[in-house]
Amino acid sequence: MDVRLTVIGSSPAWPNPGSAQSGYLVEEDAALLLDCGPGVLGRLRELRLYPHAIAITHFHLDHWGDLVPWAWLNAYGPQDHRIDCSLWLPPGGRAELEEFARRWGNDGMFASAFELREFDSETPFQAAGFEVEPCRLPHYSLTSYGFRVTAHGRTLAYSGDSGPTAELAALARGADLFLCEATLAEGGKDGLPRGHLSVEEALAAADGRVLLTHRPVELPVPDGVDVAHDGLVVEV
Repeated sequence: MDVRLTVIGSSPAWPNPGSAQSGYLVEEDAALLLDCGPGVLGRLRELRLYPHAIAITHFHLDHWGDLVPWAWLNAYGPQDHRIDCSLWLPPGGRAELEEFARRWGNDGMFASAFELREFDSETPFQAAGFEVEPCRLPHYSLTSYGFRVTAHGRTLAYSGDSGPTAELAALARGADLFLCEATLAEGGKDGLPRGHLSVEEALAAADGRVLLTHRPVELPVPDGVDVAHDGLVVEV
């Protein structure tokens, strides 16, 4: 069976013109959405691509923000347009969403919209027919994960957001495709602890085929290096 990746959104924390933020749909028999940043839900509805499960790497807005309008859709939209799916969150994620809802939403809004689940650090889980292995990665002081997503012997490694680290290279090792963020300019630093990668750091972590993402359009990319854009479809 073929495993296919569709890039729904590929922008960094500030959106590239006309682009949604992080959202990557992995499909085999079923569909798994990796992250759900602003703009992703509208693009999914436009394309009529509806995931059976969502997995969130971390709680920076550009990686989860469209869970909010998704919850409103499922609560108050026409019920024949409701998009039901399971939602896998980092450890403690259920409490995070409950706190968000108390501050500027309705209590229980996420629990009523999704089948909420939490994954355990470094423990594989099953979502939409895929085995997903979470890997803790450094992203400033935030709890953040990358994923290895496997079905029928094909593996996609996805960095989420990460600073350079041996754990990132371990995540990529042996993957058929490494989807890796590359937010920074060459030689760019973004504080301590680190939270993002340059192209050179992303390529140094790769172990084979790589697709860069989360890249500002203002920054160059070396010749021969593939960069994700919204709407791109590739086989894993």
